[in-house]
Amino acid sequence: MNVATLTIRQIQQGLRTRQFSAAELAQAALSFAEEENPRTNAYLTFAAGRALAAARSVDAKLAAGEEPGPLAGVPVAVKDVIVTKGLRTTCGSRLLEHFVPPYDATAVQRLEAAGGVLLGKTNCDEFAMGSSNENSAFGPVRNPVAPDRVPGGSSGGSAAAVAQGTAVVSLGSDTGGSIRQPAAFCGVVGVTPTYGRVSRYGLVAFASSLDHIGPFARNVEDAATLLQVIAGRDPKDSTSASAPVGDYHAAMQRDVRGMKIGLPKEYFEGLVSDTRIQVEKAVRLLEQEGCELVELSLPHTPYAIGCYYIICTAEASSNLARYDGVRYTTRSARAGTLSEMYRYTRGEGFGAECKRRIM
Repeated sequence: MNVATLTIRQIQQGLRTRQFSAAELAQAALSFAEEENPRTNAYLTFAAGRALAAARSVDAKLAAGEEPGPLAGVPVAVKDVIVTKGLRTTCGSRLLEHFVPPYDATAVQRLEAAGGVLLGKTNCDEFAMGSSNENSAFGPVRNPVAPDRVPGGSSGGSAAAVAQGTAVVSLGSDTGGSIRQPAAFCGVVGVTPTYGRVSRYGLVAFASSLDHIGPFARNVEDAATLLQVIAGRDPKDSTSASAPVGDYHAAMQRDVRGMKIGLPKEYFEGLVSDTRIQVEKAVRLLEQEGCELVELSLPHTPYAIGCYYIICTAEASSNLARYDGVRYTTRSARAGTLSEMYRYTRGEGFGAECKRRIM
């Protein structure tokens, strides 16, 4: 059993043929993750007790002839901006270094209900603000594919865990590229779903209008399986979509012949040569498979980054105002008055990137 290369399909087969138990897999995955973590700093907190309990539950269901779920026994990592009941959730910030949430995010509830085994929480840029994973208060994440390079961010820990093989799949969040970019940097599959497709309940808010939760995996099939599990309407998130969840595995089998794909010319301007070569290879492959490629123009593209920063800074300023030392954040020891408590707690607690984006 090579934990680092297992797929969900292989795990399902191994459990049903009794090549290994879910508990054995969980223990092996935990040991491997803890052994490898000094190389990448991908994990901030491990959840050994929770993982082994979930794995034993899967084994019990299999022994009783029950259906254990589509993620049965699958080792999963979760970005540390997604709350987990009884398990520390820091958001990569000193402000929440000791925060233990009293409830699970909907996405976490769904993956565990499907048999997933939560190994631990992954490192990230503080409050998901960053694109290199160098802005965590607990140290940067190193790219397992190229240790001298960044893994991308802000979900760098989730991407690195999957690339390193310490988790089969993981959850990340994306506000302005925080799943897509680290997936590219680490050479794994990352999916940012349509806004509202996955509940944001339990996702610590950065910019609520733009925040998404989505999967990382080492192949498209596993990403589809995880997305299938976590997608769907949630009454706890008023922005979650009520539209039916499609069958992502069936969609994978569809012939792409005749599919029309747009190529916005603005996105090709200024690409470095290596990136352009790889994109053009992919474009040629799609063409060979029968796709219809259409060059088009999105003339408002230059305004996108300006709009992004206006929305993000405004919403971050509102969302992060709750971290004032009154309730659950680490409180400054220097505070003598209420005003000083606000000022010193935020001044000492927020890192430079958070301060830059709030201001």
